[in-house]
Amino acid sequence: MKPLEGLRVLDFAQFLAGPAAALRLADLGAEVIKVERPNGGDLCRGLVVADQMLDGDSLLFHTINRNKSGVSADLKDPVDLQRVKKLIATADVMIHNFRPGVMEKIGLDFQTVKALNPRIIYASVTGYGSKGPWVKKPGQDLLVQSLTGMPWLSGDSDQGPVPVAFAVLDITCGNHLSQGIMAALLRRSLTGQGALVEVDLMSSSLDMQFEMITSYLAGAPTQPERCAVANAGVNSTAPYGIYKVRDGHIAIAMAPISKLADLLNSPTLAAFGDPLIAFTKRDEIKAVLRDFLLPKSARELLDVLEPADIWCAEVLDWPRMMEEEGFKSLDALQSVTSHGGTQMQTTRCPIRIDGEVLTSTKGAPALGADNAEYFTD
Repeated sequence: MKPLEGLRVLDFAQFLAGPAAALRLADLGAEVIKVERPNGGDLCRGLVVADQMLDGDSLLFHTINRNKSGVSADLKDPVDLQRVKKLIATADVMIHNFRPGVMEKIGLDFQTVKALNPRIIYASVTGYGSKGPWVKKPGQDLLVQSLTGMPWLSGDSDQGPVPVAFAVLDITCGNHLSQGIMAALLRRSLTGQGALVEVDLMSSSLDMQFEMITSYLAGAPTQPERCAVANAGVNSTAPYGIYKVRDGHIAIAMAPISKLADLLNSPTLAAFGDPLIAFTKRDEIKAVLRDFLLPKSARELLDVLEPADIWCAEVLDWPRMMEEEGFKSLDALQSVTSHGGTQMQTTRCPIRIDGEVLTSTKGAPALGADNAEYFTD
């Protein structure tokens, strides 16, 4: 039995953050019902990335909405709205990511829903919270990264801002939402009390940067400087970074420069062995290390550094990674069958319960596929 079996979740959300939270609850055993508008459904169905479609919808939609059932309803239509309210009365959790004020206009705001179902966990995702001058801005991953300084943490100091090249805030915010939902469910099991759980992309972005922002608040009020060489952390000391070698790249994390110099037999690097200068002279140190490593192969370096307990790794691309036994031993992929019968491979839930991985072959629903099961007049 999966931990959340017996719980019913209504997923009104679109795109990524809200649906990602609902997906995690589904992976953990909850019955998740995706509620979409009749004409077109979730806008993510048409958000095609890498020119990949499956059964008429974007592959992205299938990836983030697997393991869910689906109904369609026009929330502006009184008949459909009444059907949805009946469904809400049977639910444990309700998730949406409408902009502030939209659910109030529809008549599905927290207070209204709480009156229908006092035990419900009402969960919402916004871009910037519920107040302030930014609430009407689009709550989109790249935009929120940009507004919270995140692109100034990646890349070297001679580059412009470099964003994280995937929807890092959507996924993180979805994880934060699922954490809040499960905490509220635990409280409900003790008190019988429902809850309003709210997250926003901006707060998730700030939380992800908590280490650097705390350091900023404790120091000079200036944006931290990125390394000029092999930047991998604005507050990190040398040698922390990724370095080009003869046949690829290797990453080196925390390591005493004096120990590296001995292992690599580099007198030039040894001149920087004082640990007190590992931050203040990090660019000089990294430049020496960069030039020393360039003609070496990844394998010959790893053969020296790994036995000495230097934290290092070869930088793999996905084809290489998937050939490795370390990847294969995780059993990290699963096969899912779409509503049209097409097989697709995707990642599985990263959580193991009692030693077992959590998988499901159920794909994303066709629009309105389960209306007959869940809507009874």
